Amino acid sequence: MSLYGVMRTGVSGMNAQSNKLSTVSDNIANVNTTGYKRASTEFSSLILKSGSGNYDSGAVETTVRYAISDPGNYHFTTSTTDLAVQGNGFFVVQDANGNNFLTRAGAFVPDETGNLVNTAGFQLMGYNIANGAVPNVAANGFGGLHVINVNQMALQAAPSTRATVAANLDPSATAIAAPAGPANYTSKTSMVTYDNIGNAVTLDVYAAKTGANTWDIQVYNGATALTTPGPATTFTFDVTATGKGRLAAASPTALSVAIPGGSAAFNIDMSAMTQVAAAFDFKATVDGNAPSAVEKVNIDDKGIVTAVLKNGTTLPSFQIALATVPSPDHLTPEVGNVYSPNLESGNVQVGLAGQGGLGTVKSGALEDSNVDLADELTSMIEAQRGFTANSKSFQTGADLLDVVVNLKR
Repeated sequence: MSLYGVMRTGVSGMNAQSNKLSTVSDNIANVNTTGYKRASTEFSSLILKSGSGNYDSGAVETTVRYAISDPGNYHFTTSTTDLAVQGNGFFVVQDANGNNFLTRAGAFVPDETGNLVNTAGFQLMGYNIANGAVPNVAANGFGGLHVINVNQMALQAAPSTRATVAANLDPSATAIAAPAGPANYTSKTSMVTYDNIGNAVTLDVYAAKTGANTWDIQVYNGATALTTPGPATTFTFDVTATGKGRLAAASPTALSVAIPGGSAAFNIDMSAMTQVAAAFDFKATVDGNAPSAVEKVNIDDKGIVTAVLKNGTTLPSFQIALATVPSPDHLTPEVGNVYSPNLESGNVQVGLAGQGGLGTVKSGALEDSNVDLADELTSMIEAQRGFTANSKSFQTGADLLDVVVNLKR
């Protein structure tokens, strides 16, 4: 046995307890940090081979572990851009240099340019789904991601391209001669559509019963008829027990017209139209919108960011990306409460909320730190006592070494 070995073992123990105190102090300092994950110090022994009559003291080494996969409690806020992940996964964020990281810290607010950033300045990433675009997800990387910007949603005009009609034509109406128009119709209604720059264009829909179970339908813009380059405008209905007043199999089911000032054809889906024993009724859902300022931003559990305009129009614009790795507890912590993947964590896997084992997005909520203050204070006392005990063994070894030195006197 070496007295120097005893002293070095004592120093090793003090260093180990110091590391434990360091993680404890970090945890206590971040007990109120949104999305913070607790660090802990684990000890392992370093034993030296010894002879049958001699023991050589070894040392102790430490390994820092992070409870990244351990969720914290959730608390609710009044901001719709405060976000939490319920279940597996992390938000994908980007720093000022364009580097991507993972985080559970979801306290996002728009900055001066409209980008959603959290308290550490990281920008929230997602997929652009404006105008019905489908998210282009790269499952094993960050390709196709964009910074989510709420200002891009303001004052945008979207031309109308499609309407879905739910209508009923009165079978008891008197038949008249075709074609339908402003001076010749059985029933009339209107739809508000939008051209390329958001001007409202009112389309008048005229329906004329031209025979038993046969209707002529034409769409006009004011006094000017709009052409229908698609199928004929004569609709027929099947009133048999099988058809039940729905459109006949040979009947057209849609109209395609041109909106003045619009660059795309405006398709009117009439497949749900009926002729049953009830009064005329016409309801239409029309896409497109006039330019308007954003009143608020809503985010659903799938991470879809929707702008609610002052005119009542809703515009889905982005879908928040979520990501995970095979071993989240081995992610590398970085400055700003973010994490980066490494060899031990495995490659990053990006997806959408609620898919592929990923959790859902909760708007108006934040995930608290998973630090338990009582546990940390207990660990602090244990580390303090352990440090003191190791200092005693070092001091004892030093005293014995003094005795050895004094034997020469």
